[in-house]
Amino acid sequence: MPHGVNEAVKTHYGRQDLAEVILAALEEAGADIDRLSLEQLAPIDEFHIRGRAATLELAQAAGLRSTNRVLDIGSGIGGTSRCLAKEFGCRVTGIDLTDEYCQVASMLTEKVGLDGLVDYRQGDATDLPFEDNEFDVVWTEHVAMNIADKRRLYDEMYRVLKPGGTLAIYDVLAGPSGPVLFPVPWARTPDTSFLVSPEELRDLLRASGFTVSDWKDTTAEAREWFVKVVERIRREGFPALGFHLLMGEDFREMAQNQGRNLQDGRISLGQIVSAK
Repeated sequence: MPHGVNEAVKTHYGRQDLAEVILAALEEAGADIDRLSLEQLAPIDEFHIRGRAATLELAQAAGLRSTNRVLDIGSGIGGTSRCLAKEFGCRVTGIDLTDEYCQVASMLTEKVGLDGLVDYRQGDATDLPFEDNEFDVVWTEHVAMNIADKRRLYDEMYRVLKPGGTLAIYDVLAGPSGPVLFPVPWARTPDTSFLVSPEELRDLLRASGFTVSDWKDTTAEAREWFVKVVERIRREGFPALGFHLLMGEDFREMAQNQGRNLQDGRISLGQIVSAK
């Protein structure tokens, strides 16, 4: 990924005091920060449309098992990796471009007692610091939108997967009806947004050697979910614990735009399972 784009993406997501901000918000919400549960972290933990429900649906479609060694690409503050470890007992390594996210992910994972199953590395998805054929499952949710060199991304995913391994994707894709309204949760401007259409993604996966086994368009469910999120923010303001802690005050505008992008068909959502 070009250096400038990498830096812009890090700036978009990075926040120096993120660990303190999250712990303070958890305390404010009444949590014992030395003994946290995944339920207490849920409002901030899974930074993608439809949160944990979407993660569990993808895990089911991918046939996740406790014996799987999973690589979570774009692991953020670790919500998905913790959920997979807890629900399925699998061993998960998360990798993310943003240093603060990796640090916060490790801290929260320790506080929920899952550090025996989950670890994190800072790194670039288009240049993965792993051996060939290392993982049973490569997993990614809402990450490819920030990556320009899609061919490299899917080639790298293919490389680190074992033969017969599974690629599980849940991503925002280009919709049929025109350009995205910015800012959105993954980008404040078009400079760091690289959406492909479902057809283009199919071609990319095929070109990297994958066989698509399951493809589900979940745009309608996403639309319904987002309408409720925007309405709740409008009615009650931000909760003590929520994605605005990651994205700052302009999350309100991002959420409104995301709702409109979904309503207008400017973006679509895909849940895709492929095999190596």
